[in-house]
Amino acid sequence: MTRQGYPFSHLVAELLGTALLLAVGLSVVILDFGAGSPVARLIPSEAWRRLITGFLFGSTGALIAVSPLGKISGAHINPVVTLAFLIEGKIRARHAAGYVVAQLAGAVAGCLPLLLWGRLGESVAYGSTVPGSAYPVWLAVVGETATTFALVILLLVFLGHKRIRRYTPLLLPVLYALMVFLEAPLSGTSTNPARSLGPAVVASDWRSWWVYWLGPALGALAAVAAHRRTWLRVLEVDVAKLYHFEHDPHGVFRRERSALE
Repeated sequence: MTRQGYPFSHLVAELLGTALLLAVGLSVVILDFGAGSPVARLIPSEAWRRLITGFLFGSTGALIAVSPLGKISGAHINPVVTLAFLIEGKIRARHAAGYVVAQLAGAVAGCLPLLLWGRLGESVAYGSTVPGSAYPVWLAVVGETATTFALVILLLVFLGHKRIRRYTPLLLPVLYALMVFLEAPLSGTSTNPARSLGPAVVASDWRSWWVYWLGPALGALAAVAAHRRTWLRVLEVDVAKLYHFEHDPHGVFRRERSALE
């Protein structure tokens, strides 16, 4: 396949990677917070369970990044990560569009097995993200914007630094542990429209669904702008992947002129 070709294997890998992220990551959410969960009896503190849940969710993403699926697709598994790479000029628009479709489809497919959790899963709407009832909805937007900004800017910094970029997957468990621990009471800490779409479809829970598109999009755009318009621009990202940087036989992750330049 030429550089102009569209590798179907990349879309399949991105779909499967996103499906695994949600199937495994949201199973952790259900197990840690579902009504009657043995984990809640073992660890009564919600704060500690948030910390553990975030760490395990981030670890799932990290494992996907270093897996054969991540080697093929780059393991974006998040539409706003793909958006950031698109604006940075590291992936073509048609490839980015295909990735987003694959991510959204994978998210729904990955949430279907969550129905097997039965009442335990149903008690937490299968891991759906909704704004915290104790806070106004605009704070949920702020929370999603801030956490997504942190995710994208740190990815760009790690990926742009040649000495540390191979450690990029290790960023995810620590970052999500901190973000879920601190921010989850506001919005549930999505940072990923696909992550919020999947359980919303399965649980038919669409409360404030727009928060999980608007906040992550704003956060990603702000992060890219900060990367391109500050001293951080010296950390040039070479390839739209979180790991396996040299594997790009079809030229999908080619370096191109930035959309912000």
